[in-house]
Amino acid sequence: MLGAGILGVSTAVQLLRGGASVTMVTEAHPASGASGRSLSWLNSGGVYPPEYHRLRLAGMDRYRTLLAQNPDLDWLRFDGGVYWDGDAPADRCEAQRDRGYDARLVPGSSLAGVVPGLDPEALPSEVLFNPGEGWVSLPHLIRHLLGEFAQRGGTLVTAAGPASVAVESGTAVGLRSEAGELYPADMVLVAAGAGTPGVLEGLGAQLQDESDLAMLVVTEPKAHNLKAVLNTPRVSVRPHPGSRLAMDSSWYVDQITPNDDGGWAVDPQVVLDLVDEASALLTGHPRLVAQSWRIGLKPVPGDGRPVMGELTGLPGCYVAFTHSGATLGLIAGELLAREILSGRRHPMLAPFRPERMAGDIPVQAGNPGSLIGL
Repeated sequence: MLGAGILGVSTAVQLLRGGASVTMVTEAHPASGASGRSLSWLNSGGVYPPEYHRLRLAGMDRYRTLLAQNPDLDWLRFDGGVYWDGDAPADRCEAQRDRGYDARLVPGSSLAGVVPGLDPEALPSEVLFNPGEGWVSLPHLIRHLLGEFAQRGGTLVTAAGPASVAVESGTAVGLRSEAGELYPADMVLVAAGAGTPGVLEGLGAQLQDESDLAMLVVTEPKAHNLKAVLNTPRVSVRPHPGSRLAMDSSWYVDQITPNDDGGWAVDPQVVLDLVDEASALLTGHPRLVAQSWRIGLKPVPGDGRPVMGELTGLPGCYVAFTHSGATLGLIAGELLAREILSGRRHPMLAPFRPERMAGDIPVQAGNPGSLIGL
C-alpha cells in the first residue's frame, strides 16, 4: 500500500478485514497530504454523470452507517449543506430534484430557523439547502481507522521518503523504500494523491491531470452554533472538532507562491481576510482567529472523474486518484479491496478504470520500473 491518506487507509482496513496481510508505506505521515487539508464536504449536489452520482451516494451511505454505529462522533456529522454562488440557486435545485436529491429553496431571511448560527442580514434573498449533506474531518477518520489497522495486525511504515514500486517481469511485486528496503507484496495500491500522475509517468503512462492548489484554514476554539456546511462565493465553512471552524475558498489561489523547500506560502493577510469572510456570515460576527493553515495540491483527474482500479499494463498494481477523496473515502476502499481480494472487477468502478486515460504501460519484461509514492 503506497500512501496513507483516506483512500490508502480505507482500502488497507478493508483488506485486513478480508484476511489479507497489509503493509502501508508513506513518504511522511498519515494524513500529511491532501487528506489533511480537505474541507471534506460530503455531498453529491454537483452536475455529475449518473454513474458518478451513484458512487457518491454510496459513499455518503457508508458514512451514515459509520455514524449510526458511533453516534457520538464529533468529527462526522450530517446536519445539511447550504449553497449559493451569487446567482439564484433555483436551477441547481431543480436539477438536483430531478435526480431525487433532497433539495430545498429557502429564503435567506428565514434560513436561521433551519440552519442555526447564521446572520440573516448576511445572506442572499434565496439559498439552496440540502438536508442530507454532511462533513467529515479526514485526519480524525484516518486516526479512527488506523486503530483498527493496528489491531488487525497491519504494518505502517512512516517517513519512508519517496518509495518505489518494484516491478519484475512486467508485474508489480512490492514496494522499495528510499533507503532501499524491499517490502514484498502480491498486490500494490498507489494512492499518491496529486502525485499520482507523476507516479504513472515514471512507468511511461500519461494520466490527464488538473490538480491545483488549495488551502484549508482551521480556527482557534470559539463558541459558535453552526452545524451545516456553507458553500458561498467567498468562503466555504464547516464545523471542526473542538469548537473550531474549517474553511477554504478559491479566490486567493493565484496569491499562493512556492517556497525554496518545495512547499507553499501565502500572505498572512489572505488568511485574515478569509477568516473575516466566515465571521461575517455568523450570528454576532464572532472574532475568529486562524490557528493553522495548510497549503498543497488537491488531486483532480483531467476529466474530473475518479481513476480507480488495476493498471492494464502492469498486473498487480492498482491506482486510486480522485478529487472526491472525502465523499468516496469509505466506499472506494471497500470496492478496491473487494477487487484485490476476489480478482473480480467491480461493476461500480467500470466507468472509472485507469485505461480510459493511462492505457497500457510499456514495462519491459525483467526491467524494474519505479513509482514515486506519497
